[in-house]
Amino acid sequence: MFKMFFKIGLYIIKLLLLFMLGIMIFFTLPYFKTQVYNFAEPHVFKGEHWYNPYRGMDTSAWYKGNFQVQSYAWKGLTDGEQNTNEAIDSIYSYLGYNIIATSDYMKINESGKESPSYLKVYEHGYNILKRHQIAIGAAKVNWMDFMFFQNIHHKQKIINTLRPNNELIYLAHPDLSGSYDLENFAHLTNYDGIEAHSIFGDAVDCWDMALSTGHYATIQCNDDSHNIFNPNLTGNYCTFINTKEFASDEIIDAMKKGSAYGVRLFREKDESFDLKKNRHEQLARLMKVEIVNDSLLVELDKPSKEIRFIGQGGEIKKEMLNQSQAFYKLQDEDTYIRIEFEFSDSTLMFLNPIARTNAAKPLPVQLDGVNQIKTWLFRLFVLFVEAFLIFVFIYTFKKGFLKRHD
Repeated sequence: MFKMFFKIGLYIIKLLLLFMLGIMIFFTLPYFKTQVYNFAEPHVFKGEHWYNPYRGMDTSAWYKGNFQVQSYAWKGLTDGEQNTNEAIDSIYSYLGYNIIATSDYMKINESGKESPSYLKVYEHGYNILKRHQIAIGAAKVNWMDFMFFQNIHHKQKIINTLRPNNELIYLAHPDLSGSYDLENFAHLTNYDGIEAHSIFGDAVDCWDMALSTGHYATIQCNDDSHNIFNPNLTGNYCTFINTKEFASDEIIDAMKKGSAYGVRLFREKDESFDLKKNRHEQLARLMKVEIVNDSLLVELDKPSKEIRFIGQGGEIKKEMLNQSQAFYKLQDEDTYIRIEFEFSDSTLMFLNPIARTNAAKPLPVQLDGVNQIKTWLFRLFVLFVEAFLIFVFIYTFKKGFLKRHD
C-alpha cells in the first residue's frame, strides 16, 4: 500500500515539475524580443521660454477623475472580484468623480462606452514583480510582457511596444514591490506620466528624478482600489483634468498637455463615505497658474496651509504659509518648477511643472538607438536557457512517464 502511494506521489510531483517547466519555457519566449538600448545621457530642461501646461485653462471646467480601479474580470482570477461596474460607477459618482475609468488587468472594460467621455483603459502587465503601466486611449490589449525579471531595457521595450496603440502611457505604482528603481527614471522615455500617488505608495521622488533629467512627465493620483466598498481604499486620490469639452478626445488632449493636477486626500481610518464625500466637496480648486515677466503666479479659490515651489532635484525653492495666492521669482538656474499645496487637514495637491524649452513644449528624450551586439548576446543567452529548460523537460518526461516501473 505504501509503495503504491509513494508511486502516486512521485507521479504527481513529476507532473507538477513538467507543468512548471512548460510554464517557464512559455514565459521565457518573449525574452527573445529583448532589445538593449543606448540611452541618451541625462540632461536638464533648457531654453529661453517656459512651457506652462495651464496656459489658457478654463477655471470652470475642472473634471475629477480616477484612472485606476479594478472590476470583476477573468472569472474572478484577478483581484477586484467584488467590484461590479454598477458599484464602481455608483460610489465614484456619489463622491463627485466625473471621469471613472476602470483599469482591469489586460482587459478593456467597455462599461459606459455609450458615453462621449468614455475612455478605453486597461492596466498592462502580468509579470511577477507588478511592473505595470496604465494604458489610456487603448486601441487594443497588448500581451507582450517579460514575466520573471526586467532590467531597464525590458521596461523600455514594454513602453515602446505599448506606444503605437495607446494615446497615453502612465507608469503605475513605481514603489510597489520595487517595480521601478529610482535611477530608471533618469533614462526611461517615451511614456507620458507617472502615478506618483496611490494606495501603493508615494513616488514623487521618481517624478522629480524624471523631471530633473529632462523627461517631461505629468502626474496622476489614483485609488487603484481592488475593493470599491472599502472606504480605506476608495475615494482617497483623484486627478483633475481641465477641458472645455467633456469628451474622450478632449480629455486625452488635456492630459497630453499636462493641464491637470493630482490630489491625495486626508482620510481617517474606516471613515464613512458620507464624510469622504464632504471632504471632496471641500477641496480647493486651481484658479490661476501664470508666468508674468520673470515670476510664476498661482492662485486657489481658498487658502492652503503651505505652498511649496519645487525645482531641480526636488529642492524646495520657496515656501509660503496660509495663502491662497503665491508667487515665485524664476531664477536663471531653474530648469523646472512644480507646486505643491498642503492643507490644514494634510490633504495634498500636486501641479504639473512649468519647464524650460525652446519648442512649443519640452521635447521627449530620444533613445540613441539599439546596441545590436549586446542585444544579440542577450538573445543567445536566452536561447541557451531555453535549450536547457527544454532538455530538462524532455528528460523529466522520459524518466517520469516513459520509464517502466516494476
